[in-house]
Amino acid sequence: MTSSFVVTGGGRGVGRAIVERLLEDDARVVVVEFDERGLDWTAEHAGRVVVVAGDAADETVVAQAVEAAGDLRGWVNNAATFPGGWLHEMPASEAAALIARNVDPVVAGCSAAINAFLAAGVPGSIVNVSSHQAQRAVRGAFAYATAKAAVEGLTRALAVDYGRHSVRVNALALGSIGTERSDVHLAALDPAGRDGFDREIRLLQPLGRMGRTSEVAEAAAFLLSDRSSFINGAIIPVDGGRSAVGRDPEEIQG
Repeated sequence: MTSSFVVTGGGRGVGRAIVERLLEDDARVVVVEFDERGLDWTAEHAGRVVVVAGDAADETVVAQAVEAAGDLRGWVNNAATFPGGWLHEMPASEAAALIARNVDPVVAGCSAAINAFLAAGVPGSIVNVSSHQAQRAVRGAFAYATAKAAVEGLTRALAVDYGRHSVRVNALALGSIGTERSDVHLAALDPAGRDGFDREIRLLQPLGRMGRTSEVAEAAAFLLSDRSSFINGAIIPVDGGRSAVGRDPEEIQG
């Protein structure tokens, strides 16, 4: 029987790469996408890719995704926004809402997936997409860093709670990955700015480059598969070594 998966934010970037990787394994994939622009590519996979339009934080939307999936075996919480801002410049309620924008979709997705797995009495795998910022905050992005730290805590807690039901919950902590979003950022830089960006990437990520969405997708496909059957509650860096490097002003240049 063909396994079915749900990928939130699956219309572009990392999410699309994960969908396309799962299709290579003859899976059926439900894409939850708020922005329907740019989903023309899904028509090439009619019958194997189903689009559910809406907010991944909406319980009605994720319930529709479960129904569309049928024999659900895996769920990827990839949908995210990238809010900036400074805590001292906004009311506390607005700050909390910014954090929730990246936590609520993961809670809704995990809840829908776990309930579906338990109801069907089948093992399942959840992959939450996190970021290096969960451990190393970037200036001016407190809401995003806080949300991703919460996602990693949720990942561990649910792995402990539901492992006895053969439901595994893991997360991928991404470094800088080349996507349409990063392409737009780089295109707006002048040559000096681009050189500076490239230099920073070489310093931050020991492999000396940005990651590829296909590399994230490969890791996600592994965690969704039986090949990772004893991996549970793990936060796996997909960052070219970014989480291992310690920049220091006294480091030896070589």
